[in-house]
Amino acid sequence: MVSTLPTVAVSALGVGLIALAGRDVFDALFHPEGKGTLGRLIMRSVWAAFRQFAHARPGAFALAGPTALLIVIGSWAALLILGWALIFWPHIQSDFHSAVAVHPGTFVESLHISLVTITTVGFSDVIPHAGWLRVVAPLEALLGFGLLSASISWLLLIYPALSRRRSLAYEISLLLEAERRTGVALERLESAAVERIYAELTSRLVAVERDLVSFPISYYFTELDERFALAALAPRLYELAERGASSDMPESTRLRAWMLLEALRDFSATTAERFHRRPGGNTAEALAAYADDHMRPV
Repeated sequence: MVSTLPTVAVSALGVGLIALAGRDVFDALFHPEGKGTLGRLIMRSVWAAFRQFAHARPGAFALAGPTALLIVIGSWAALLILGWALIFWPHIQSDFHSAVAVHPGTFVESLHISLVTITTVGFSDVIPHAGWLRVVAPLEALLGFGLLSASISWLLLIYPALSRRRSLAYEISLLLEAERRTGVALERLESAAVERIYAELTSRLVAVERDLVSFPISYYFTELDERFALAALAPRLYELAERGASSDMPESTRLRAWMLLEALRDFSATTAERFHRRPGGNTAEALAAYADDHMRPV
């Protein structure tokens, strides 16, 4: 029975679950360098499960990112609902008035109160009459509304980041295809043109690397079309930058190539340290590990 449960311990557990969800939401949505431990664990677990499944159904791998996104948001909501239910539970019989108390004092009823409150539906047929509950209970509705708004904002920010990554990958793909079709190597062009290309690729790669830090979930969105898969093209971009850095072109051009190499080194370090956890001995090996994690042959 609820009356035999230590009220303080149950309430403390509820507060702990709410704090866990709040910390994870804050790290994921508002703190670019935050750990977001729960969210990252869910993302990586979903990713690993889909990688196993993708050996038989490669097309299903593209669903890993969207699935992880939904599960993370759902886990936040579940933690908040459960946490508030635990806070309400010891007070159901004494501090709530129910017009239809089918199961008075049960945990199911406290879940019902928490669920309808966080979804801003209202208290339904259950109303708190204790003064402190009349003040505290509406906070759950505010948290529920905040979670909904923040999740929508998160979605709206993630897809531009994915678009930037796809755009960079496609540009690399077009550049490599142009070299193949024309037989003209990039480093053999006029130096000013080569510098502009290296500078543009560097700035766009830096933006993509920052997107991975700010929106870790974006890592787990993979592409079926190799033209838009940066994981498949990053090792090729490294080869392109190495050719420019070791060419006999003017120093300014080689400097731009070295800048791109450094950006690739930082990008590969970010993917290794934050995601696939397989840092290589050098940039080329780390980029190969990134490609392998996305099931792309190098």
